[in-house]
This record gives sequence, structure tokens and C-alpha cells, in this order.
Amino acid sequence: MIHIIYSAPGARERGSDGQAMRMMKACLWVAARLCAALAVLGAAGAMSPACAQQDSQIGPDYTDAPETVINPAVPHGVVHELVMDSAASTIFPGIVRIENATSARRDAYGNRLAAPAEQVSEPAPYQRHVWVYVPHQYVPGIAAPFMVLQDGHGYVQRLPVILDNMIAAHRLPVMILVMVDSGGGDAQGSERGLEYDTISDRYMRFIESEVLPRVAAEYHLRFTSDPEGRGTMGGSSGGVAAFTMAWFHPELYRKVLTYSGTFVNQASPVDPVTPHGGWEYHDHLIAEAARKPIRVWLEVGENDLHFGDPEYTWHSWPLANLRMAAALKAKGYDYRFVWARGAKHVDARVVGQTLPGALAWLWRDFR
Repeated sequence: MIHIIYSAPGARERGSDGQAMRMMKACLWVAARLCAALAVLGAAGAMSPACAQQDSQIGPDYTDAPETVINPAVPHGVVHELVMDSAASTIFPGIVRIENATSARRDAYGNRLAAPAEQVSEPAPYQRHVWVYVPHQYVPGIAAPFMVLQDGHGYVQRLPVILDNMIAAHRLPVMILVMVDSGGGDAQGSERGLEYDTISDRYMRFIESEVLPRVAAEYHLRFTSDPEGRGTMGGSSGGVAAFTMAWFHPELYRKVLTYSGTFVNQASPVDPVTPHGGWEYHDHLIAEAARKPIRVWLEVGENDLHFGDPEYTWHSWPLANLRMAAALKAKGYDYRFVWARGAKHVDARVVGQTLPGALAWLWRDFR
């Protein structure tokens, strides 16, 4: 993996902004291609969806993995749904973004700017949907491994099918999925942004103290306390939330899976401890901390969000994820990084091809 840091002459001079942008895009394109080429080492773009190497590239053509197809010959689990009201939450009572001149501010590349919470948001109620997949093979009373998924609605149709097939084939443990939606909205000033983009253990505490106990009581389930049997997953801001859960509490969560993780400057309000939000992880937090016992699978698309933005915006998803992979590798983490050619943000084609292999890799030695 190359540690990719790039700059372009004139990038900070607004008078040459158009030329600077073209140069920045070229720099990012070349840097990413170099990284992918070195990772694949002559494979000319051919890469197994299982992603056996630490750093790999796939695409630009994609095919759904066979595990994504319903198999009538295997046992099928059950998916339950419950609704949580914000009035019952002490950790996230609810906010909504105020659409005003302050919340509408953008930088030169269209990135929303952070502002004090009272200027861009106000209290507001919400309802949160939570879907719970319980495999057919689950034995009541047994403490089961599980994964917490952010933006749960995006996985309800596909992931239970994958688990039905892979559990039946003994490629995954008999595990529960807790697919949790956010409280709504997106990015700075929103409830979702507050929950997912904040670099602290607040969201993890919400899951542990409010979501899991409710789910366990509603459906008579037991969750394992073994951190090796606890995983978390998400795309975009849900991805950085997944990593944050494990980063702050590896004694609780040690398996992380992200697509197009928002390891960029999107936290709002600004925390002086981590002023650039998720960007802080690959900028210095991972390097400065002792290596934590967490396993990470991460992906980003070649044409992901703000792929042409210069580094000083702290807002390019491809660059942020390339830097995450470099930081994890330099520190000796057990990780896999996938560069998806031709892919966009949380690209469904990439998810369909890679998710079974990513899950198998993540849970490969759990017993």
C-alpha cells in the first residue's frame, strides 16, 4: 500500500481553481490506480470477490455472488420489525436540521460546513425502525453472535438471504442481525449525522443500553458478550459509525465491515478533540494509538463521493479510504481493502458481489 498524499500547484489559489481541480482529479486518479496496481501485482484487474489479499481491486464489471439468491432448499430465518420512539431515548432524544443560511453554507467544492448545533438544528421527535434477523438454527437461551447494521432498511431484503445460505453451508456462525435505522435526515445538523458522524462512543452506548436490551426482550434472544462474536457494519456514515463503535470499545466489538465509509470531515457540531471528524482516524488517531484487537474490511468506489476534491478539503471519500487502508496496514491491523473500479457511493453492484466473501473473511475463525 502506498501512503497517498497529493497536492497540486495553485490548488489554494482561487484564481486558478479550474486548472487546480483538473490537476487534483488527475493526481487522485493516478495515485489510486498506482495503489490498486501494486496491490494486485499484475492481476490486470482480475480479483476474487473473497478478497484474499490485503489490498485489492475489482471491477469495473460486477456480478452478484451466488449466495445472494434465495435457495428454497436451505432453512430460512425470520425477520422481525419493531419501532422505537425518540421520546423513550435518553441518549438521542431527537433533532432535525434547520434549513437556513447557516446550514446551507458550502465550501468551494460543495461540501456542507459545520456550525454550532444551535444554529443548524432544533429538537424534533422521530421514530426509528429496527429489523431483527433470527436464523432458523438459533436455539433459544443460547448466547448468539451478532452484527449491528446501520441504515438497517438497506439490508433487510438482501442480507437475510445471504445468511440463510451461508449458515446452512457452515460458512458463517448461527448469528443474529440487528438492522437499525437512524433517526432520520443526513449529514451535518441531522439526527443521522449526529448519531453516525460523531467521533465518540455515544452511538455505541445507545446500541448497548437502548437497542439491544429492547430487541432481546421483544424476541427472547440472548446476545454473546464475547467481543469476537460481535460485529458491526454500515455504508457511508453508517460505515464510520461501525468503525467508531469498535474503535472506542474493542472489548465489545471486534469485527467491522464498511462500504464507502465516511472517513471525512462531516461531524457536526465540531468537537475540538476531533475537529475533522472521521478524517482524524487516518490522519493521526490510528497511528498514535496502540493497535486494537479489531478486524476491518473496507471498500470504496473509484467514482465515490467527491472523488476529485483536493486533500485540504478533508472530504474525498476515495482518498479517505485509501488513507484508512494505509494507516491500518502501517499499524499491523488485520484488514482487507477493496478498490472498486468504476463504482460509485455504496454501489449496490459491489455490495452484491463482495458481501458474502467479506462476511466469510470477517468471521473466518469464529467458533
